[in-house]
Amino acid sequence: MACVDMSVEKLKEYNGRNPRPADFDEFWNEALAEMNSIEPNAEFKPYDFPSRVADFFELTFTSTKGARIYAKVARPKKLEGKAPAILKFHGLSGDGGEWNSLLRYACEGFVIASMDCRGQGGRSTDVGGTLGTTHTTQFVRGLDGDPKDLHCRELFLDTAMLARIIMGLDYVDEKRVGAMGGSQGGALTVACAALVPSIRLCAPTYPYLSDYKRVFEMDLNKGAYEGLRYYFRHFDPTHSREEEIFTKLGYIDIQYLAPRIRAKVLMATGLMDTTCPPSTQFAMYNKITSEKQVVIYPDYGHEGLKGHEDIVFRFMSQLLD
Repeated sequence: MACVDMSVEKLKEYNGRNPRPADFDEFWNEALAEMNSIEPNAEFKPYDFPSRVADFFELTFTSTKGARIYAKVARPKKLEGKAPAILKFHGLSGDGGEWNSLLRYACEGFVIASMDCRGQGGRSTDVGGTLGTTHTTQFVRGLDGDPKDLHCRELFLDTAMLARIIMGLDYVDEKRVGAMGGSQGGALTVACAALVPSIRLCAPTYPYLSDYKRVFEMDLNKGAYEGLRYYFRHFDPTHSREEEIFTKLGYIDIQYLAPRIRAKVLMATGLMDTTCPPSTQFAMYNKITSEKQVVIYPDYGHEGLKGHEDIVFRFMSQLLD
């Protein structure tokens, strides 16, 4: 079977290369405590979009560091009791997508929220304030300061705040909530399910932000991981701080959040993926202890996976039971 990484047998045994910070659990417990202390001041503004089956809303809420985060929300017009909900996360540099993309789930009875990531292509605010470079990929933002100022820390917490708001709606069944997304959205799906372990279903597709050191050693630190190459060339050209840098990135490495997940997980991986190498995805996947399965696409890279949207739809439909 063709691949650009390890064999499938080795992928299923791989446990990652990036160092894990000694205080990782304390770091995220403190981060969650900070997030839970924030009053989100959520505002739902009706949005005029033609549909016979759903009502639409622009949601804005306050998250960490005072950022106002934006999300699109669709709700079925006819609700009988509390509805299941889906949290949707987008790929790097994009936004929460078109309003009509929410209809496929809303018409089946789901409440669905699609979040714009701060500092990317949507309407969420980016408050900045980090020490060091803000050039290239965002996971290096804050790398020269305290780990608490890492940009992805805030991004991961935004997903948990969105979950808190949606699960707190009086028309949502908080016990029937799923999260989904691809690439960066896959990473945020994992982070959300890890930080909010009551989430029931988790569907990450070729997740990003995992096992940074493995990416670097494969010389795939370009494109989505360009920040690694840029950072070392400009800020540590002799690699004297290499272990320190990768350890700090360990705070925002989803492979170490994965053991917190209690949801049922469905992951998809293309064996020809040179953007988010399969081994980095399996470094995360292999640390999940809850029920899980992976769908492997031998001939696909970091691209649309034939038939997988239908597979995810069937998976999420379990929340309708």
